Amino acid sequence: MTAVTPELLTVSDVMTRLKVGRSKVYDLIRTHRLASIKIDGARRIPADAVHDFIQHQLEEAA
Repeated sequence: MTAVTPELLTVSDVMTRLKVGRSKVYDLIRTHRLASIKIDGARRIPADAVHDFIQHQLEEAA
């Protein structure tokens, strides 16, 4: 059985998916509403974290 490596997105990728600006993405990361990791100084966001963020926003809106 092989482990599945999560897809890691750049801040620009997340900006495109959420249709928000760079500062908003970093604000979501800073306030721990969007999970991220740093790899040698480069910020990466798991695609699952973006999906979870969207789901949470939808649940709050309902």
